Amino acid sequence: MTALTSSVPTDVFGADERDVIRQFVDEKVRPLAEELDLTERFPAEIYAEMGKIGLFGITVPEALGGAGASPLDYLHVMEALSYGYSSVADQCGLVEIVGSLLAAFASPEQQAAYLSPLLRAEKTCAYAMTEAGSGSDLGSISTRAVRDGSDWVLTGEKIYIHNAPVADFAVVLAVTDPVKGKRGGISVFIVDLDGQGVTRAYHEHKMGQRASQVGGLVFDEARIPGEALLGEEGRAFGYMMEVLAKGRLGIAGLSLGISRAALAAATTQALDRQQFGAPIAANQAIAFPLATLATELRAAVALCTDAARALIGGDAQAAVLCSMAKLFASEGCNRHVDAALQVFGGSGFIRGYEVERLYRDARITRIYEGTSEMQRLIISRSILPRRAA
Repeated sequence: MTALTSSVPTDVFGADERDVIRQFVDEKVRPLAEELDLTERFPAEIYAEMGKIGLFGITVPEALGGAGASPLDYLHVMEALSYGYSSVADQCGLVEIVGSLLAAFASPEQQAAYLSPLLRAEKTCAYAMTEAGSGSDLGSISTRAVRDGSDWVLTGEKIYIHNAPVADFAVVLAVTDPVKGKRGGISVFIVDLDGQGVTRAYHEHKMGQRASQVGGLVFDEARIPGEALLGEEGRAFGYMMEVLAKGRLGIAGLSLGISRAALAAATTQALDRQQFGAPIAANQAIAFPLATLATELRAAVALCTDAARALIGGDAQAAVLCSMAKLFASEGCNRHVDAALQVFGGSGFIRGYEVERLYRDARITRIYEGTSEMQRLIISRSILPRRAA
């Protein structure tokens, strides 16, 4: 694996598809990364192009408008896009999760109204799960959906929601039976965000991945039709579990892309910058950390590939392997951008250098789709008796 070429394999995509992705990243994504980071602009033109070339819904069946590819292909796409700019990969990951839910559980009418335009980038989605009092614990959400005749009345607030400021619709988790809780009492709804009683509450300004729009959604007795229910009532917990592993694999791939970009930037700097009459790469204090970075990146690729293949094969340990992949790749990513910035010295601390942006972009990878601490909890429970864990 070189600093400039991904070694993440694919399962369905061939050389032609990989060339298209690589060209798209080099020509459409990387040149805009600095401007998007500075302005926090939602790059609708990039997403429209992604919709045209089939980079949304990687694992969604072709019959439903997706690429019909595998989790391994999804891993590769996330890594490749993130090498260009992780906010763009973040959008791909969001559409993959929402698209997977709609493909698996939506009615044909819902798929026609939401899934098809989503994959063509004609509609933008949000995934509204997190609340002020709940993150990883689905059982603690307080947003309520109460039946009123043939409709539902939705009340509550969601925070830190990707795409909330710009989305056309959101997949919203809400309590429909407080007694049953997460085991049969939480449901999923498809909510149009321009409806009465729905407010885009605020637009957050983030440390990194700044072109990924994040904000809040408030539902103030929002009336939604009965057909807004996604799948069966009370099945949200099971639905989320089905897509969560794929989501973590996606963030692992996003982390790999940042790491590869950091290695590429640091390698170029080490070869180009002269000190004491020689490139700084000649100094082992510079060369050895890059050797460690390259080795750890290769190991992360192998672990992520293993997790993706486990998902393909329906391995019982697939979810745990995806947690391992997300943990290892994201923790490594944060070490890698730190090592890369060190190669740049003081200039790496200055806005306008790619490595400075990568340093900020990397930090969230240890948090979203489950913190590193949550991944360790999941992994420990898989290897230890429950009474000891």
